[in-house]
Amino acid sequence: MKSILSGNEAIARGAYEAGCLVASAYPGTPSTEILENTLQYDEIDSSWAPNEKVALEVAIGASFGGGRALCTMKHVGVNVAADPLFTLSYTGVRGGLVLVAADDPEMHSSQNEQDSRNYAKFAKVPMLEPSDSGECKEFTRLAFELSEQYDTPVMLRSSTRISHGKSVVELGERVTGLPMPKLEKNPAKLVMLPGNARVRHPLIEQSLLDLAAAAAHLPFNRMELRDTSIGIITAGICYQYVREVLPQASTLKLGLVHPLPHELIREFAAQVDVLYVIEELDPFIEEQIKAMGIAVIGKEIISLCGELTPGRLRSAFKLPQPDAAAAETLPGRPPNMCPGCPHRGVFFVLNQLKAYVTGDIGCYTLGFMPPLSAMDTCICMGASIGMATGVTKVVSAEEKKKVVAVIGDSTFLHTGINGLMDMVYNNAPATVIILDNSITAMTGRQDNPASGFTLMDAATHAVDIPLLCTALGVKHVRVINPLDLKETRTVIAEEMERPEPSVIITSKPCVLIKRDDVFTKGPVYAVDCDNCIGCRACLKIGCPAIEWRPAGEGSKKGKAYIDPLLCTGCDVCRQLCGFDAIGSAK
Repeated sequence: MKSILSGNEAIARGAYEAGCLVASAYPGTPSTEILENTLQYDEIDSSWAPNEKVALEVAIGASFGGGRALCTMKHVGVNVAADPLFTLSYTGVRGGLVLVAADDPEMHSSQNEQDSRNYAKFAKVPMLEPSDSGECKEFTRLAFELSEQYDTPVMLRSSTRISHGKSVVELGERVTGLPMPKLEKNPAKLVMLPGNARVRHPLIEQSLLDLAAAAAHLPFNRMELRDTSIGIITAGICYQYVREVLPQASTLKLGLVHPLPHELIREFAAQVDVLYVIEELDPFIEEQIKAMGIAVIGKEIISLCGELTPGRLRSAFKLPQPDAAAAETLPGRPPNMCPGCPHRGVFFVLNQLKAYVTGDIGCYTLGFMPPLSAMDTCICMGASIGMATGVTKVVSAEEKKKVVAVIGDSTFLHTGINGLMDMVYNNAPATVIILDNSITAMTGRQDNPASGFTLMDAATHAVDIPLLCTALGVKHVRVINPLDLKETRTVIAEEMERPEPSVIITSKPCVLIKRDDVFTKGPVYAVDCDNCIGCRACLKIGCPAIEWRPAGEGSKKGKAYIDPLLCTGCDVCRQLCGFDAIGSAK
């Protein structure tokens, strides 16, 4: 049977067909939907972890117990999981273990463009890279088999286009006859004390050499000889672009991007006149081929930065572009917080108070955007609190009062707890605002350890964030309603003056939260045009539900207008209006 699946759906299907028993992840675009799709298979125990390191450790435990395990994350998540990953390559596996790393060229939803292929080489683990959804499924199955055959975790690299693009997939049956998981003691293999690790390291190096030799004859690496005046070595989504833009060129399509099949590369290079490597981001393949002594053209014509597209590939080869006049120019769509977002009022107040805001990763990072313009730093998950501590160590006593760290509930549980522990331990006089909207909103409203539900929708213990902060030693923990601008401003101003660490928790659910009993929509608001003087105060919060309608027929001045289809009744705009021009729609 065939089906049209996204790359993420196909990876989930591949895990199911491969006999995977456990899947663990932390949500992150573009990888999130993999776990949301393993959920449909009852045979797979699927769960969200607090962060990527824990997710990989859960998968490692399942593998050591003898079951096949899948762990998924976006590219920056591999940074968090790197510690266990690098030693896992030494221990190897029992049940097959596959780590999916979804890269994000062009940074559609990320803070950097790191290339996960470097992690495979650095950690000494094999990496497969599919070029469509069908290969996503097949390569996932293959990854489990290679993992067990070569006693190693196997990475599978996706990208935004592969993860979210759809193509035809041939569905198969779930494998049977795999060994039943059971405990098996083997400390010489699984306890990485130096003496054991020294024995394991040479085995890993030999395993990579064996796989590289075998890969020259395996079908996931294939030569496609056409016009031999041009030969192109490529992988992943770039293969699709090459076939579209240069259909007559000969190609060496690599499914295994680490280790590279040197024998096959030399064979292909000998049959073409000019050799190119077409790859996104780093010259990962190109540099290794040049180190083999083979002349190849790559980053001389393909940028190190951004996502490769058919148009950019045509430009690289100086080919004509499609008729630009036929292309439709779309208006810009800058990102914005949702109407009624409980974070909006907090950033409005922080801007008013002229706070120096160390930010973090989440929907609230949009507090950087005008008109709120209230975020001064953003590096990675959980970094805001540590940065706030660092800033207070170097600025004047008066400027210390301006330092405020902002972090979401899921991000706080991901990697923010240690930062707060350090802030208290070293008595840094900064204010931390935990924006608790009861969900992991940015990646699609996933549950987290404070939401009270698991990925499989089972009710569970919900972490008490105020109590946790108190347990860490914070003496001043205050919970506020962020939709009350007066309360929000008063509390933030008071805590900014405090000469010791303090925490403010804004408690209001995301307006898009999946559980109807958690969020209640308020009355829809409207503008009374008779009272509106056109002062534009309501526009300062940047709510998408509020429009500005310029002067026209029947009006000498421009007026604000609230779209009733977008308004959630949060009441923030009404609090800003000094002329009673905003109230419940009649």
